[in-house]
Amino acid sequence: MTGFASLTREADGLRVRVTARSVNHRYLDVQVRVPSPLLALESAIREQVRERVARGRVEVTVSTALADAPPVDVRVDERLIAALLSAAGRPDVAGATRAGWTAGELLAFPRVVTVTELPPEGEAEAVNGVVRDAVDEAVAELDAMRQTEGEHLAADLDRRLAALAGLIERMAAAAAAGEAALRERLTARVAELAPDVATDPSAVAQEVVRFAARSDIAEELTRLDAHVAHWASLARGPEPCGRKLDFLLQEMNREVNTIGSKADGGDTPVLVVDAKAELEKLREQVQNVE
Repeated sequence: MTGFASLTREADGLRVRVTARSVNHRYLDVQVRVPSPLLALESAIREQVRERVARGRVEVTVSTALADAPPVDVRVDERLIAALLSAAGRPDVAGATRAGWTAGELLAFPRVVTVTELPPEGEAEAVNGVVRDAVDEAVAELDAMRQTEGEHLAADLDRRLAALAGLIERMAAAAAAGEAALRERLTARVAELAPDVATDPSAVAQEVVRFAARSDIAEELTRLDAHVAHWASLARGPEPCGRKLDFLLQEMNREVNTIGSKADGGDTPVLVVDAKAELEKLREQVQNVE
């Protein structure tokens, strides 16, 4: 299921921004992007996501900044300055440049001055705590959005499953009517045989039963009913069921295909086409289910 959450938190002079988004995916795929100083937190953040999400591609992006300007350490490479002054006094250099060096020119020379932001006392521990808390909140908001979407999705799946169950009942009725019609046709054909053809009534009856059995779909209908009941129990359960529902749909589709190949005439072929259409709609929606 899809979802999105974004928030900013400040604590101990640190500003943390977390963005979490999810899209449909067959399995769970967690992508984490953090600043290089926080690379050690990647595995912990992935575990935080796994505690709430079981399926989908989830991207978590973390950025940090100090709320106030950090202290800095300015270091001057005196040896490099001395070397530059010495080089400026060489005849080959002095003849090619104007005389004298200003302080600004010296300090602007590469590597003369190094400016480094100084981390405050205990920054690593403070950053980790703030980031973990912010990620918890963002993933919770993401999960809440996914649950809301899931409620609408569950209602749609229930409607489609009820439509499929209705088609199964109609297929059962159509199959029974088709079997009766088949028996009548076979019996009528036997009666049309020439009077001089010797026939054993019991043998003819057995052949009629055997021929009708080839189009019997009672077993497939029973399995379909069982799959529908199993679907309902999985959908109402507390555990993630998306992949299981996907498997059930494959089994249902197999049974419907078998019914289509075995059923004889009547309304059954039309009902099979309608059932396959509903199964395809269910399959598309199940890809969004965790």
